[in-house]
Amino acid sequence: MDEMLVLARCLLVVLVSSLLMGSGLACGPGRGFGKRRHPKKLTPLAYKQFIPNVAEKTLGASGRYEGKISRNSERFKELTPNYNPDIIFKDEENTGADRLMTQRCKDKLNALAISVMNQWPGVKLRVTEGWDEDGHHSEESLHYEGRAVDITTSDRDRSKYGMLARLAVEAGFDWVYYESKAHIHCSVKAENSVAAKSGGCFPGSATVHLEQGGTKLVKDLRAGDRVLAADDQGRLLYSDFLTFLDRDDGAKKLFYVIETREPRERLLLTAAHLLFVAPHNGSGAGRRALFASRVRPGQRVFVAAERAGGRTLLPAAVHSVTLREEAAGAYAPLTAQGTILVDRVLASCYAVIEEHSWAHRAFAPLRLAHALLAALRSDLGGAGGARVLPPAPGAPGPAGVHWYSQLLYQIGTWLLDSEALHPLGVALTSS
Repeated sequence: MDEMLVLARCLLVVLVSSLLMGSGLACGPGRGFGKRRHPKKLTPLAYKQFIPNVAEKTLGASGRYEGKISRNSERFKELTPNYNPDIIFKDEENTGADRLMTQRCKDKLNALAISVMNQWPGVKLRVTEGWDEDGHHSEESLHYEGRAVDITTSDRDRSKYGMLARLAVEAGFDWVYYESKAHIHCSVKAENSVAAKSGGCFPGSATVHLEQGGTKLVKDLRAGDRVLAADDQGRLLYSDFLTFLDRDDGAKKLFYVIETREPRERLLLTAAHLLFVAPHNGSGAGRRALFASRVRPGQRVFVAAERAGGRTLLPAAVHSVTLREEAAGAYAPLTAQGTILVDRVLASCYAVIEEHSWAHRAFAPLRLAHALLAALRSDLGGAGGARVLPPAPGAPGPAGVHWYSQLLYQIGTWLLDSEALHPLGVALTSS
């Protein structure tokens, strides 16, 4: 039976690769067999522009300030020196402080150094400010944590700085700001911050409606459960729960709290998860999916309401959007329909990319595999005898991000521009 599951995984890899290569997910020329990928056109940042277009110390960028690090503090061990010979460190204090940074910052800086040399042969990356132990920056600056650097090129050619900022974005810095005519400011998330691990999930305390009546906590969903969902036309229906795309029992996460007043409902979900928003005419058929972090008061989400004719889906204006940290775990259930009503609010089962239809197509091989394994299990069970049945395909499985989600995320980073993916992405190692 282990061999069967391995074979099923191999089949899935082949299916998803062919699906993505042939679909619009690639958004342009991809890497074909025997062909080199054309380098994409890079656009320099404008003066005073920052990416992503949110404040530096917010969830969608580098996250909150966690406190100053001094040489005598316990957290000093979080900093690591960068001795990359391809980077010039100004180090005007002669203390080596500019070389000290978090590992995440070091990794992004080293990647940027390679890009700079490829972009301008003979030119190197230059760091003018790194970790600050002397209080030279504004209050709560990420320089005090070794999470920020100010950079230029070694030739100090200011005409290159807009492109340098773009290269920093491509290198993976969590926030890049063309701050000054004299330098570019870059920063990263904290190594173990809540923001760095958000993924796309609901809290374990969230509930779903079952076909047999009543509700159930998201964390308690099991194979065979059929939960309330909606089709593309906004009609309510019940759909099979297949598996968790992400499951992190007991984890502490930062959730967006989306609240409506008429009717009064409240949904908690992480920043990168998709939530359906109604168009101006209120038609469910024209709904679009937005990252939870982009939902704003005044927009309308879809909620289940009781009417004389039964339960129906109605648009409801968002009254408030706030943030709340909870330690109830984080769960991302997948249904056959690709949608789910959680706490009576309609949401997508998908996250990270702001295209529900693309994500639903990309997960088609996984849904097919679940259907085939379920049919096989039914056939073997009906045949009687002592044959060993394959495990239930909808069983919760191991904690963490589902292997198929990780595969899709890696393919997505290969095929898509970095801006197409939510900056919080998939927490591959933690949730």
